[in-house]
Amino acid sequence: MDFRVKRTARTPTKDFSNRRKFLLIFMMGCMGLLVGRAVYLQVFNKEFLQNEGDDRQVDEVVMPAYRGMIKDRNGEPLAISTPVDTISVNAKQLKEDDKSQITKQLKALRKARKGEKLSEDEKKQVLSDYQQDKKDKIRQMEVVLELPAGKISNLLKEPEPRQFIYVARQIDPGIADQVKALKLNGVNFEREFKRFYPASEISAHLVGFTDLEDKGQEGLEAAYEKTLKGISGRKRVIRDGTHQIIADIENIQEPVNGKDLELSIDQRLQYLAYRELEAAIDTHKAKSGTLVMLDVKNGEILAVANQPTFNPNTRKGLKENLYRNRAFTEVFEPGSTVKPFVVAASLDGGYVHLNDLFYTQGVFPVGHHVVRDVHNYGTLDLTHVIKKSSNIAVSQMALKMPPKYFWNVYHHLGFGVSAGVGFPGEARGNLLDLRRWHDFERATLSFGYSLNASALQLARAYTALADDGILHSVSLLKRDEDIDAQRVFSAKTIQRVRAMMETVIMKDGTAYEAKVDGYSVAGKTGTVKKSGGRGGYVAKKYFSVFAGIAPAKNPRLVMVVMIDEPSAGKYYGGLVSAPVFSKVMAGALRILEISPDQEETMPILLTQKNPR
Repeated sequence: MDFRVKRTARTPTKDFSNRRKFLLIFMMGCMGLLVGRAVYLQVFNKEFLQNEGDDRQVDEVVMPAYRGMIKDRNGEPLAISTPVDTISVNAKQLKEDDKSQITKQLKALRKARKGEKLSEDEKKQVLSDYQQDKKDKIRQMEVVLELPAGKISNLLKEPEPRQFIYVARQIDPGIADQVKALKLNGVNFEREFKRFYPASEISAHLVGFTDLEDKGQEGLEAAYEKTLKGISGRKRVIRDGTHQIIADIENIQEPVNGKDLELSIDQRLQYLAYRELEAAIDTHKAKSGTLVMLDVKNGEILAVANQPTFNPNTRKGLKENLYRNRAFTEVFEPGSTVKPFVVAASLDGGYVHLNDLFYTQGVFPVGHHVVRDVHNYGTLDLTHVIKKSSNIAVSQMALKMPPKYFWNVYHHLGFGVSAGVGFPGEARGNLLDLRRWHDFERATLSFGYSLNASALQLARAYTALADDGILHSVSLLKRDEDIDAQRVFSAKTIQRVRAMMETVIMKDGTAYEAKVDGYSVAGKTGTVKKSGGRGGYVAKKYFSVFAGIAPAKNPRLVMVVMIDEPSAGKYYGGLVSAPVFSKVMAGALRILEISPDQEETMPILLTQKNPR
C-alpha cells in the first residue's frame, strides 16, 4: 500500500487571478495617493502655489549686441557703447499688487504672533502702513529718476492703468540699482547700450549720433549702420514676482557684436582744425565755417571740422542746422580758388604758353557784360595772373579754350559730381550745363562763379595740383593707396602751376598770412560774393576761402578753409581763411613729422646766457 502524499498543483487560472487582484489594488492605491495630493495642493495649499507661481515665470528676453566702435586712424575712440538700464512701469501690475502684498504682510504678522487672530484695527493699520510705504517708495523713485512729482503715482489713477510705460531710458546702472532696491512690483529693468562720444563737439558732425534704440541717425553712425549695429541674441530666463531675472535657463541665440570702424581721421589734427576754426568764427563774427584736410598721396580725409558745432552726448533742444556736416553737404561758389585749374588746362591744351602776356586794364567787356579786376594790373605774365588773381586774364584764357574741352576739365576734376565718400546727404554741387556755356558764362566759370562745390569737392580737386596732375578719390576709411586715382593734367604743367601758386604766399601776394615757417606753401585765395538767388548777389556778404598745399616742393597735405559771412570788417580770403590754414597746417606738419623744406624761413630762437 502506497502512503506517499500526492501534491495538488495550482491551476494557472487561479494564479493569474491573484496577480491581477494585487496589481489592481496597487494601482488603485497610487491613484488614491495622486488624488489626495491633488486635493491637498488645489484646496488646502492653493494660495501658496498661486503665490509661488506668481513669483516665478519663464520668459524669453533679447540679448542686445554690442555696437561696433568708431575709431580714428590711431585707434582713439570716437564712439563707444556703454551698458545702461532702461526702466519701464506696468501700472496695472503696480496697482493690482496691493492685495497680495497686504495678504503676505498679514500672514507674516499672524505667524509672528503664533496664529493669534488680528483685530480689525490692526488690519487697518497694516493697510495704512503699506499704502504709505508704497507712496513713499514711488515718490523716492521719482526723485531718483528726476521725474516730476506725481509722474508715476498719477499712472495708477487712470481708469485702465497701462501695462507698459517707459519712465527712464538709458540711465546709469548705479541709479537703476537705487530704484531696484525699492522692490516695487511692476517696475521693470532692461539692460541696453548707450552710445558715448569721447571727442564730443570736436568730431560731432562727422561721427553723428544714434537714437534711443541705438540706431544711427546722422553722420557715419547712419552711413555704416549695417556694419556697426550687430545682431541681437535671445535667451530664456526665469523672472521673479517683481519681473526681475533671477536665473538664466538657456541661450537660444548668441548675439553677434557689430564691427569696428577705423577712420582715416587723425584726432590730433581734428582737434587743431576744431580749435582754430572756432577761434576764427569768433574773431570775425562769422555765420559758420568749415575745414577739410586731405592726404595728397592716397586721398584719405585726415580732418574735417565745422563751426558752429554741437555735443552729441546731450542733444536737448538741438536744431537740425547745427548737426549738418557742411563740409560734405553744403555748396558755395569757389571763386578764385579755381584759377590754377584754368591756367593748367590752358597750358596742357596748348592754348596759352609760358611766355604769354595778358593785357588787363581793370575792365574787360564780354558781350553785353563786363569782367572786372579789383585793380588795374596792366600787363601780366602767367605767374602774376595767379599772384594778383586777375579775373580778366583768366577770362581771356577761358575764351581761348573750346567750351567742351573746358567743361571736360572741370568735370574730370569732380565738379558737379559727388565725391563718393559715402556720407549721408553728400552734395553733388553744380556745373553749368555745356549747352548753356556762352562767352560770359565761360568767363565767369574761369574765376569760380556759375558753378558751386562743397569744401570736400574743392579739396579733392586740389589733389590734382598737389600730386603732379593725379586726381585722387577721397576716403573716410583708413587705406594704404588709392586704386581709383586718375591723371587729369601732365606732371610738368602742374609743377609749373604749383610754383606760380607759391608766389601767392609772398609778401606782395594775396595770402601772405597763409605762410608756414620752415615750409613752402602753394595756395590760392577766394573772396566770393554770396548769391541771393534770382535777386542776384547780396551786398557785403561773402564766402572767404583759401585752398592750399604744403610742403609745396614735395606736397603731403591739402587743406581748404571756408568762412561764411565774416562781419568784423575783414572779408578777403587772404585775411580771414589764410591765417586758419597757417595755424592748422603748421601744427599738422609737426604732428606728422614732415621735414621742413625751407629751413631758412624758420624763426631763430634767441636764448639768454645764464649770468655767472
